Amino acid sequence: MEPVPASIVAALRERTWARLVRAAFLRGDFVLSSGRRSPFYIDKYLFETQPELLRDIARLLAREVPPGTMRLAGPALGGVPLATAVALETGLPFVIVRPEPKDHGTARVIEGQLSPGDRVVVLEDVVTTGAQAVRAARAIEAAGGRVILVFAVVDRHEGGREAIEAAGYRFGALYDLARTPVPAES
Repeated sequence: MEPVPASIVAALRERTWARLVRAAFLRGDFVLSSGRRSPFYIDKYLFETQPELLRDIARLLAREVPPGTMRLAGPALGGVPLATAVALETGLPFVIVRPEPKDHGTARVIEGQLSPGDRVVVLEDVVTTGAQAVRAARAIEAAGGRVILVFAVVDRHEGGREAIEAAGYRFGALYDLARTPVPAES
């Protein structure tokens, strides 16, 4: 697949954010995975299951994959469609990181091939506390991989970046709610 020309990246980012908000930004009273309550929720499944939107997100994410990356990683469940789509954009192989080993078959935490020393980018959907991203990164390192970046579609700007960086990982996001404002109620 041809990379997105630099001349249209800003417009694609803006258009993709607007589409993501329309598709997946919900207002109400939500309990987040952290246990905290929030007046809004970004439903990753609503943006990750729309092929055209997922394709544009993958194109933007592919631009953020550092040179020398050998493998992508998608934490189950939300990171898997992202890793798949970015793998199709970049040609890089990927692994799936389970939250815990399955209790049958191979009993693996990491599904797919990960070789010792592989330079890995962990792809996340929406980061709030960063706990899932850190757990996935540590699992990759325990299996011999080297995590060079954790990159999210959306950083809710609620401590996730700080937690990921405090754990020793570089972090980035396509959209950071500190710089990309939460849409006003309509």
